[in-house]
Amino acid sequence: MTSNRLGKLFDPAADWTISDRIRPHWSQAGAVAYVTFRTRDSIPCEVLRRWDRERNEWLARRGYPSDMHWSQRVPLLNHQERSDFHRAFDRCRDDYLDSGHGRCLLRRPDLAEIVARSLLYFDGKRYRMGDFVVMPNHVHLLVAFATEESMQRQFAAWLHYSAFRIQQKIGERGHFWQQEPFDHLVRSLDQYEYLRDYIANNPKKAKLRPGEFYYYRYD
Repeated sequence: MTSNRLGKLFDPAADWTISDRIRPHWSQAGAVAYVTFRTRDSIPCEVLRRWDRERNEWLARRGYPSDMHWSQRVPLLNHQERSDFHRAFDRCRDDYLDSGHGRCLLRRPDLAEIVARSLLYFDGKRYRMGDFVVMPNHVHLLVAFATEESMQRQFAAWLHYSAFRIQQKIGERGHFWQQEPFDHLVRSLDQYEYLRDYIANNPKKAKLRPGEFYYYRYD
């Protein structure tokens, strides 16, 4: 256990998993994960496809072969290249989400609370929940799981349960969440503290007023 109190930092020398098919994509037993999941209408498919191309092209310009999808290649980069990659693409994605595309239904306090309660329901039993913020069209969170398998199962449960309750409330059917989250494992205490600050300040960055978001801080 590190001094961050939530979980371990990612250890590249220990067993870990990355998958194109299982969400979240990155997992390691006990490690703190930073995950963003979002409503289905928050980012159009054509934007996601363009970002995929740009990520693969970024790696190709640096001499990396195209035999791997970018999501599998990035964990193998050295520290500086990995930092450059995330600096180039994470900010673009987060700025797009904060610009408020889609219906932004989670701006409603009653719907945001459904998400928050689902995240906290098994806190301390199945996982350790860290800081999170429910924004109008997406959620950022820090969380640690004892096993890789429990992480994958729990994310499916969160998305299914919260979508079901929200759709009951608004009288609709169909998909509510985009099924592909953005995620990575936290590698340093500096990064952990940066992400905590980002989560806390995200509503201000997006120019939200009190009542238009739900913020939880882990103590």
